[in-house]
Order: sequence, then structure tokens, then C-alpha cells
Amino acid sequence: MSKTINQRVTAKIEGDFVVFLIGMRINKLWKIHKWMPVARAMPKMLKELSMNPESGLLGFQLFGGIPPVIVQYWRSFEHLEAYAKDREGLHYPAWRDFNKKIKSNGDVGIWHETYKVHAGDYECIYNNMPKYGLGKVGELIPATGKRESAAERISGKDHH
Repeated sequence: MSKTINQRVTAKIEGDFVVFLIGMRINKLWKIHKWMPVARAMPKMLKELSMNPESGLLGFQLFGGIPPVIVQYWRSFEHLEAYAKDREGLHYPAWRDFNKKIKSNGDVGIWHETYKVHAGDYECIYNNMPKYGLGKVGELIPATGKRESAAERISGKDHH
């Protein structure tokens, strides 16, 4: 269990970044031979990316459950796209296999959403939490003074 940070903090990230949400949905539980390879692919990709800082992956947060969701933070869309198209990386063969074996047959659903975030156009707060979400990839700073309210954190301006 991670140590909690027992104060109000927010995350500071320099420059633009990308938030990438990705997940899968098991539509036919009995077809384990179809969905298990999909479920096993992502942890391997995250390990590959985490071992290569030049990949542009800043970090990720797994939200378990059924269906699982992984939130990834990337330095840029270009980094994300380069990994997706890299024929030497683990994503490309997993994507190719999915399209060959499953495609649109309804056995397993996959999805993703990509958000480009401009510098300063985000807001977050953590209190009595370990490093979590964006706070795992950014610098944690006290949410006091000009960072006290959500409006101040997102704009960086004093609204008083």
C-alpha cells in the first residue's frame, strides 16, 4: 500500500500533454480464448513503454473492474501515435492479431479516447491520497494560496 500524502496537493506538469483512456469489454465470457490475449497484451505494452522513457509515456493509472480502464499520460500525441504504429513494438502485432482474429465479430470490445491538453488547461486535487492519476506523473505541489480553488488551479490566475 502506498503512503498517503496528508495535505491538499495538486499536480503541476510543464507544457502540453495527452490523456489517453483505453479499455476492453468482454462481450462473450465463454470465449476466453478470444478475450484473454487482448487482456494480456496491455500489461506487456505498459511494461515496454515504462522501460523506455523516450517513448513519451509519462505514466498511467489502472482503474480495475469489469470492464477495466487504463488512463495513460503522454508527452504528446505524436509520441502516442508513433508507438501505435511502431512495427517493432508490442502494440502493432497485438492490434494486427485483434483485427485478424476478432475484428468486428462481437466477442471482445476495445475502445480508446484521446485528449490533447494544453499547458495549464487542467485541474486536479488530491487530499489524503498516495500519488495518483495525474499526480503520479506531475510534480505535486501544495494546493494553497493561488491554488486554493478549482478556478484558480485551472487558470493559474487569482480570482479574488
